[in-house]
Amino acid sequence: MSPIDVLLASKGHPFQREPFFKMFDAFQQEGDIGSWTHVEQPAAQLFFNPENAAPYDCIVDYSMPGVFGVGGPPDPPDELKDGYRRLTEAGKGLVMIHHNICSWPAWEEYAEIIGGRFFYNPGSLRGVEYPDSGYLLAANHTCSVVEPDHPVVEGVEPDFELQDEIYLAPYFEDSVVPLVRSDFEFTYKNFFSPSLVVNHGRMYERGEWTHPPTPNLVVWAKHYRNSPIVYVQAGDVPTSYNNANYRKLLSNAIKWVSSEEAHAWARERNAAAVS
Repeated sequence: MSPIDVLLASKGHPFQREPFFKMFDAFQQEGDIGSWTHVEQPAAQLFFNPENAAPYDCIVDYSMPGVFGVGGPPDPPDELKDGYRRLTEAGKGLVMIHHNICSWPAWEEYAEIIGGRFFYNPGSLRGVEYPDSGYLLAANHTCSVVEPDHPVVEGVEPDFELQDEIYLAPYFEDSVVPLVRSDFEFTYKNFFSPSLVVNHGRMYERGEWTHPPTPNLVVWAKHYRNSPIVYVQAGDVPTSYNNANYRKLLSNAIKWVSSEEAHAWARERNAAAVS
């Protein structure tokens, strides 16, 4: 396989830039990727179409666009929606990290692309009304590989520790391949309300907020149209960036979604879904 060229998208949510980018430098130095190019939102939106994404083998999306706006979350431009649809029809590999699952809550299809949604404020998904999702910073939990033969978890310890932010949010277990699960108890009493933070500045509170239990998925693979996709929930802080198992998961995900094996897998699943 020729060296992998990665487009990395960011912005929309704060992160510790130096250690995060050092991780990608290490991927390049270790030969996991050939090169990586960084672009921030909203300029990154120009690359979510087959024409401008053509020089890259995959897109790693660490951005969080379309979440806040006057009057509520904005709908993405029609050009961006069309770009995503053509991009996934063409089969571009996507790796989506952490807060990227919060993106474009006004666009129902985005949740289908990534496999779920984190809500900053109450909203609906697949016809179901949800409260705002839950967050917990610096959570210590044990992650367990549940699909040991999958290339994304190759070389990852069967059980490993992480300290990172975790989410209580709806995920679509019916349309993803679970790769890693957490031993954490995903119930509202262990999480806090993001709506209280963004609307009232009240961190680490839940007030009257409750939320139904959610799956304990923290890494999954899926397809959307012909694109192979991996979502990795961890990625908020350097405790993950510097964790050997996290790095292995992420570099494996990049290599897998860029591979012909993954593209053939996605095309086969897409053909079965539309037949």
